[in-house]
Amino acid sequence: MNDVSAAAVPQDATPLGDDLVVLTDVNKHFGALHVLQDINLSIRSGEVVVVIGPSGSGKSTLCRAINRLETIDSGTITIDGKHLPAEGKELARLRADVGMVFQSFNLFSHKTVLQNVTLGQLKVRRKGKEEAEKRARVLLDRVGVANQADKYPAQLSGGQQQRVAIARALAMDPKVMLFDEPTSALDPEMINEVLEAMQQLASEGMTMVVVTHEMGFARSAANRVVFMADGRIVEEAEPHQFFDNPRSDRAKSFLSKILHH
Repeated sequence: MNDVSAAAVPQDATPLGDDLVVLTDVNKHFGALHVLQDINLSIRSGEVVVVIGPSGSGKSTLCRAINRLETIDSGTITIDGKHLPAEGKELARLRADVGMVFQSFNLFSHKTVLQNVTLGQLKVRRKGKEEAEKRARVLLDRVGVANQADKYPAQLSGGQQQRVAIARALAMDPKVMLFDEPTSALDPEMINEVLEAMQQLASEGMTMVVVTHEMGFARSAANRVVFMADGRIVEEAEPHQFFDNPRSDRAKSFLSKILHH
């Protein structure tokens, strides 16, 4: 239980720092659909923010906007005080500071696990091969798949592939990690092994934005739960406050559907 308590009370281990990711008046449309409506959100260094809400509420778009996989129509997003660059080398550099773990694992199928985790270090961070491989092995061990280093992604279970994807993102030494429904493509028995790896990261003070349906993770690992509906942030609170005493009717309705079935 140490991980959970460390994650739930991070000020003991890693006091929360200054604002690291700041979204100000962010709007985004897909055609006539207004998917992000005047979003204002600040995430502090070392904070774990879990974003939940019904399907179509804008959660994934919010997550993807933070590293400019989705462009925004208006408003600003800054990471560590810097505005998101439009494109080119500056954007690539920024993306290296923002680790992303997707629903689908997005590993290179023709490269081994070790090669997947070293590639970004070599190409973007310009590390030497020996240093990159050493770092990769440490991270694969950290997420519990060190013995899979020489295999190809297709030889791994979904849970193992997702843990490799986490190691690959960590290899870039990101300032913040984004998780966009990282367990929704997994079989039930594999979900926990991925959540455990994420829980460990949370307890170590990694800044994380996690879009998920896993309410147990939100309860135990989050510093703050952000509840979205219809493209807006409806409510944000500490987990125990949100789950035990939600303020908005929309959150009450959502929780009653998912917690009591």
